[in-house]
Amino acid sequence: MSLVSIAWKSIRQRGLASSLTALSVALGVMLMVVVLVIFGVLDRTFSQDAFGYHLIVGPKGSELQIVMSTVYRISPPVENVPYQFYLDLQNHPKVKEAVPIALGDYTEEGGFPIVGTISRYFELPYAHERVFHFQTDDSMKMTGLFDAIIGSQVAQKNGWTVGSTFQLVHGGAESDHVHDEKFTVVGVLSPTGTPNDRTVFINLEGFYMIAGHDKPVDEARRRWVDYYGEASALTNFDPPAKKFAAEMEAEAIAHANEPPGTPPHQHHHETPVVMKEVTSILLLMKDTYDSIVFAQKMRRGTQALAVNPIRPMMELKEKVLGNIEKVLLVLTVVIIAVSGVGIFVSIYNSMSDRRREIAIMRALGARRSSVFSIILAESVLLCFGGGVLGLLMGHGLVFIAAPIIEAEAGILIDRFSFEAIELVLVPSLLVLASLVGFVPGISAYRTDVAKCLYN
Repeated sequence: MSLVSIAWKSIRQRGLASSLTALSVALGVMLMVVVLVIFGVLDRTFSQDAFGYHLIVGPKGSELQIVMSTVYRISPPVENVPYQFYLDLQNHPKVKEAVPIALGDYTEEGGFPIVGTISRYFELPYAHERVFHFQTDDSMKMTGLFDAIIGSQVAQKNGWTVGSTFQLVHGGAESDHVHDEKFTVVGVLSPTGTPNDRTVFINLEGFYMIAGHDKPVDEARRRWVDYYGEASALTNFDPPAKKFAAEMEAEAIAHANEPPGTPPHQHHHETPVVMKEVTSILLLMKDTYDSIVFAQKMRRGTQALAVNPIRPMMELKEKVLGNIEKVLLVLTVVIIAVSGVGIFVSIYNSMSDRRREIAIMRALGARRSSVFSIILAESVLLCFGGGVLGLLMGHGLVFIAAPIIEAEAGILIDRFSFEAIELVLVPSLLVLASLVGFVPGISAYRTDVAKCLYN
């Protein structure tokens, strides 16, 4: 009979105690696996691989606020930049792609954030080498004025499909001011594991047609002066703004003079460029180095701010999530260490009951080293078995929890996610088993054969 077989037989003789000891190891490993997988997903979310653009251009202010509102859509924008600024960046020699983002309002059902943008947004990668796919047709575009494309979570929670119509709530999800305009779903995105899954995208031109989305003339002019100067406002801003204001005033007077019961008018006036604003602009530069120089130059100016989205998010991750991750990892290490102590106590306490058995083995010709190896093998088997069980339990828990997390938080987790650091777990457990089994093994090694057989 091999030494491992003898060790296994000994473990089976102490079935309950051995099972509980191995289970404590398994629970510690399971918790560590879950922590590693979840934080691995979060780390990739906050990394460059999770965002397909080099820079985000927004108004001067907080870099973190620009990223949180534009990328994660969990913070309201503070200010906007002129639409003309987007057009200027679109023609910049260093810029490869410029995509406008206009934030505002929520869906009446579910309170999902609204993003006004262009169809080009869906033609570019949303992350490194990852592109958008639609659940219907991958060539979908927002060609109609009131077309909309929705994320997978929006479709699932609201029960919307292609052809569904919806209205927007002004200002916030808790507001009771519902806009009259109705948007029609023309496409549903496949899951991406990003905030896009819980976002409703509408045609940017339709966004400006909604009441209150065009900037009042006085405010728009002040913004124009901030960006382009008074001289530019006199020649480029004032003529179209005054014409638009006169048209709207004339229409308001005409409607006021209509007899009661007149059906509401459904036509819309095109908003002039000078009256439009965007929350931010996504930039894909022709060269990575260009993005660094571009951001530095814009930082020295007074117009807007160009932000590498990774830097503020990594700082946030280190300050908040990093500490949580460290605490959880320390706790799991402590749990595994306590489990190791449990294995030590279990084996060491069994030595008093097994000294006669060990003495008989020695009398039958077993060497001291063989006895030591049997005790060490017991410790290794308990740790290894508990570790493998913990890995299976951890990944089983991730497999079960992944769709729940996706539904509740909109974070897409691969059910078969595996972190490279997990490869260190089993070897580490074997080292722990060797340390834990060393003292009981030495105790067995020093067993006095004559004394134990006599007693």
